[in-house]
Amino acid sequence: MGLEQKKVYAVTGVQGFTLIELMVVMVILGILAGLIVPRIMDRPEEARRTKAGIQIQSIEQALKLYKLDNGQYPTTEQGLLALVEPPAAGVLAKKWRTGGYLEKGKVPKDPWDNDFVYIAPGVHGDYDLSSYGPDNQAGGEGKDADINSWELQ
Repeated sequence: MGLEQKKVYAVTGVQGFTLIELMVVMVILGILAGLIVPRIMDRPEEARRTKAGIQIQSIEQALKLYKLDNGQYPTTEQGLLALVEPPAAGVLAKKWRTGGYLEKGKVPKDPWDNDFVYIAPGVHGDYDLSSYGPDNQAGGEGKDADINSWELQ
């Protein structure tokens, strides 16, 4: 190596990474990804369950407004549809609010694109409002557990 080449190296101080150093970094990144990715992948389901709870609370507010105007909750037969259009069957709404009780003029679907289950009178109160979760079947455990109005805080 000539004198000029040594001077350039000493001035710039540039060195490359060895293959072993790169392999160590790749292994560390792989371990971190193996620990973090499963936790992140579980978050969308948790977000859907939270959204279902918020939707149930929103529908409950609409049901309370309906009762204030009409003296009672819609029946099971009338269902949640009574919140967006005047009921045509059963006990008719006395003072149904023009425009309905839900935003956008439609009953929302749960985060799994299923209908909410509404029963009035309910087993747990004046009404029971539930989302059956991703399996769309009553009951279930863990990720398939139902989200129920009477269990929300």
